[in-house]
Amino acid sequence: MPANATMQRSAESPRAARPDPNFKVTVGDLQLGAKEKEYLAQVIDSNRLSYGPFTRKFEDLFAAEHDCKFAVFCNSGTSALHISLAALKELHGWADGDEVLVPAVTFVATSNVVLHNRLTPVFVDVDPLTYNIDPAKIEAKITPRTRAILPVHLLGLPADMHAIDAIARQHDLKVVEDSCETMFANCRGRKVGSWGDIGCFSTYIAHYIVTGVGGFATTNDPDLAVMLKSLMNHGRDSIYLSIDDDDGVKGKQLFEIAARRFRFVHLGHSFRCTEMEAAIGLAQLERKDEIIARRVGIARQYRERLAGLSDVIQLPTVPADRDHVFMLFPLVLREGSKRDLVNHLESHGVETRDLLPLINQPIYTKMFGDLEPHYPVARWLNESGFYIGCHQSITADGIDHVVDTIHQYFGRSERATSIRRSAGESIREAA
Repeated sequence: MPANATMQRSAESPRAARPDPNFKVTVGDLQLGAKEKEYLAQVIDSNRLSYGPFTRKFEDLFAAEHDCKFAVFCNSGTSALHISLAALKELHGWADGDEVLVPAVTFVATSNVVLHNRLTPVFVDVDPLTYNIDPAKIEAKITPRTRAILPVHLLGLPADMHAIDAIARQHDLKVVEDSCETMFANCRGRKVGSWGDIGCFSTYIAHYIVTGVGGFATTNDPDLAVMLKSLMNHGRDSIYLSIDDDDGVKGKQLFEIAARRFRFVHLGHSFRCTEMEAAIGLAQLERKDEIIARRVGIARQYRERLAGLSDVIQLPTVPADRDHVFMLFPLVLREGSKRDLVNHLESHGVETRDLLPLINQPIYTKMFGDLEPHYPVARWLNESGFYIGCHQSITADGIDHVVDTIHQYFGRSERATSIRRSAGESIREAA
């Protein structure tokens, strides 16, 4: 906060935050419409909860939306990441302790799954404008034990997959895209989830497609697809991954399935989802264009109406070669701690989250020591970055409330900051 913010507040009269103490702008929301309820009723009437027609259709359509041949619907994006690394480790003979490159700013699950697979996360600092892994800093982290890069498409913005893909090919590394916060977005005309060996998505609360719990692993490799399905289903023999796999089968073929039906060939997990989650997801997938358009529209209003504060707050960057579908809206103070601003927003009903700090988490400082001095961009974001909601349920009143509350903190009105910004642009143009 500027040193003279208190003086500015008393000198100016910005539009006051809404007086209703119950008014709240959340980081996420869920609205189950008529189509979700219709599909749920069909599932209940079918008396079928295990893998069935809704899940199969949901997988097929989701894969097609992301330019992939296969999608595996499991119980979370974290589970998708876990079985992706497990599948690659087993198929390619990685050893315990081998290394996976992970961005230094991401949700903790990204690197937790590396550790759970008995691999070693090696952190890479992020780009100061996009907050995604910085390709220019990747090669310095590659060692003879590096096996994969795990780029994250943070908050709705794809990482620079063109550069990452080139590095991975040059060094013969596998790529798992953590796309849990980004769906339906393009990088240089290719969909997220289709660049790497495997892409991972989440359908948890506050995401684009919400199923309650749920996630996807996408791939174009049929062997990986089979392995992923097996690993999420206790490591079961691929001859019987669904109760439909013996339908209409007779004679020797049936006997072979029966003999292998309870056979487990990998060290797997119980990461399955049900037809009910798939039914909700399928209904929401049908209105994905509406969901994305609304989120992008809200973000556009935030960016335009907060632009006058760009001297104190860094707003989201959208590179020309990719989409930003704004799962969330990041804000970063250019200098100092965000804590007072965050507390101001929270006290006025604007929900926030820290901008995905990782390397300073208590468990990570216990395991790895003080990493922040080695990752200056991550340290800045940990200190100064946070995000607010950008979901399709935010109303016009909600947008006004967020904008007013942020301006109020800095002691400025939206009109005053707009005038200052216009004056500054005129001066630059004249010069």
